[in-house]
Amino acid sequence: MTNSAILARRLMRAHHTAVLATSLPGDGHPYASLVLVAADHDASPILLLSDLAEHARNIAADNRVSLLFDGTRELPSPLTGARLSVQGRAVREAGAGRRMRFLARHEDAAEYADFADFAIYSVAVGRGHLVAGFGKIEWLEGTDLLLPGAGGMAAWEAGAVSHMNGDHGDAIQDYAQNLLGATGAGWVMTGCDPEGCDLRRGGEVLRLDFETPAFDTDSLRQRLAALARAARAKPA
Repeated sequence: MTNSAILARRLMRAHHTAVLATSLPGDGHPYASLVLVAADHDASPILLLSDLAEHARNIAADNRVSLLFDGTRELPSPLTGARLSVQGRAVREAGAGRRMRFLARHEDAAEYADFADFAIYSVAVGRGHLVAGFGKIEWLEGTDLLLPGAGGMAAWEAGAVSHMNGDHGDAIQDYAQNLLGATGAGWVMTGCDPEGCDLRRGGEVLRLDFETPAFDTDSLRQRLAALARAARAKPA
């Protein structure tokens, strides 16, 4: 597990929007659009798209896509920041698991997710192009970019998130305010994966990363408890 792959996954997991590039039928001209995005447990991107949208019609003809995750926002010199372009194929999904993860990240999308023209897509990642600043540029194959062994978390993630929100809401506020620099109360946990947790308050989202992955409930409990202690020890 290389540092580059960890950084790339952190970019994918932290962002709730991305730029989606597809190809227009006929001349193949690139078409870029802003989309909402979530990440599966292994960091594979998840999208909710309308069949009426230009990018969905493009995917129906050619499902090769690219997603840009931009970590340069608000930097005084944007080109010093990290960004990742992910190449892969968008695959329409029929299962409930990825839909649940997407809607947990984007609560407002539940208002239209059941419309007949909307569908969940997962991106089967082929490779990624990481630019981590001037001169720090490399390609990562999908097998190196994604996190192996992450699928088992799907069986118990919902219970862990429910427990945290129901019994440890104070710790979640401490994570947001003392570790991640957020202001205001009302933060909730919306999801977990082996490398961290997602927090939300209204339209704001935050990413709480772990130093090392947690692939089972005991490891997750240990990571969250250690972060809670660190958050309490740090002045707000």
